[in-house]
Amino acid sequence: MLDANLKNQLKAYLEKVTQPFEIVASLDDGAKSRELLGLLEDISSLTDKITLHSDGQDSRTPSFAINRPGEETGVVFAGIPMGHEFTSLVLALLQVGGHPPKTSQELLNQIKDLDGEMLFETYYSLSCQNCPDVVQALNLMAIFNPNVRHVAIDGALFQDEVESREIMSVPSIYLNGKPFDQGRMTLEQILAKVDTGAAERDAKKLSEKAAFDTLVIGGGPAGASAAIYSARKGINTGVAAERFGGQVADTMGIENFISVSHTEGPKLVSALEEHVKEYEVDVMNLQRATSFKAAEAEGGLHEVTFESGAKLKSKTLVLATGARWREMNVPGEQQYRNKGVAYCPHCDGPLFKGKRVAVIGGGNSGVEAAIDLAGIVGHVTLFEFMGEMRADAVLQKKLKSLPNVDIVLNAQTTEVTGDGSRVNGLTYKDRNTDEIKNIALEGIFVQIGLVPNTEWLKGSPIEMTPRGEIIVDAHGMTSVPGVFAAGDVTTVPYKQIIIAMGEGAKASLGAFDYLIRN
Repeated sequence: MLDANLKNQLKAYLEKVTQPFEIVASLDDGAKSRELLGLLEDISSLTDKITLHSDGQDSRTPSFAINRPGEETGVVFAGIPMGHEFTSLVLALLQVGGHPPKTSQELLNQIKDLDGEMLFETYYSLSCQNCPDVVQALNLMAIFNPNVRHVAIDGALFQDEVESREIMSVPSIYLNGKPFDQGRMTLEQILAKVDTGAAERDAKKLSEKAAFDTLVIGGGPAGASAAIYSARKGINTGVAAERFGGQVADTMGIENFISVSHTEGPKLVSALEEHVKEYEVDVMNLQRATSFKAAEAEGGLHEVTFESGAKLKSKTLVLATGARWREMNVPGEQQYRNKGVAYCPHCDGPLFKGKRVAVIGGGNSGVEAAIDLAGIVGHVTLFEFMGEMRADAVLQKKLKSLPNVDIVLNAQTTEVTGDGSRVNGLTYKDRNTDEIKNIALEGIFVQIGLVPNTEWLKGSPIEMTPRGEIIVDAHGMTSVPGVFAAGDVTTVPYKQIIIAMGEGAKASLGAFDYLIRN
């Protein structure tokens, strides 16, 4: 099951295990059970700390639990956790085996203090780059709190459950049999949701912090770059972010980051976070900015208020709140969001295996999505508003070579239709003839660009374009002295990761220059 190279890597990791544990597999006579057994035999052969049992009685087969002798840790994998979930498996093995996690003691104490029985079930897909964050966080909670149990379920392997629960987006999380949340979540986000007093406690602590020299709002590539450059100047630097990584965390393949021929969004986000942590930067996660109050006089303190109620002050600001996927804003889109309407083809594509789907948008993102989906689903129809696609020629050529793809140009989407519980079609207008048409579908993937996250700045003195982009000068400064901006949230053209990083560095240097002159 594992090749020699992967075995050697895993063996090196398992040398960090300090206490024995057992793997209990629940199997049937199927091919997938044989495949899982082969994987578990490979793993158990690499260390004498693991005992493998194949007589488990879990109703889901194939599945396996990772337990300490005589103690159920509550960590269960239903399916074969390869692909993006192989890392989740390795971490679970290490942590059950006594190797400490890279998690703050404060968070571990918060996990241990949780009350009440909690059974979490997470449906994932092996191609989902957002799912491991959820799986790893909930596994950690199960390992450190005996009241928590977590089952990670491969949705592609347990299609009957996916159908019965009408799951059309991953990760989908259930708590004690009821829907808990969907989409990428960090450990902090999950704890904030189950520990109801956490947000209030955190808001109070944040509001008591002394003013920063530079406060960065946003934790994407621009924000991370700005924080590093500020910290290297030796000034008091903070980062307040709704989620570290921003849109990059949802990006699958990155092949245009100079000096790195290929990487994936979550890997880059992890590297950014580790780099920021090398400096004395106060990182404050789960903080969504809601309003901004400019300093009353030049050189004074700016104030940002967050959804949690926290207020932070700083001599300078770098606004790097990024952008989010643009929505179609047509009837039915919100009603069927995560019920057939999706925005991440890599994450949710496997749930539509063999089905008919649409991709909205003929730019690079849309065409790449259609190419990827064509290898999974039954049929893809790409809809482009204009008379020609805007994607790179090499992508268009590849798309047109695929036998299960149709391309519809001059198409204006007017409505998403459904049966009340899931998508069943899409209505569009042929812009050449004004004829209204409907196509039967089971999934719609929206890929029509980005919208800057600047709603919280409306009514502020910061000048923005009609599209909501923050206007900046050559130094990254906005119309408000001491307030800078960087990345996809600004008017700087070409929304690229490498450009956002450069702009973050420039805005930070601009902020430092402003500080020493004022």
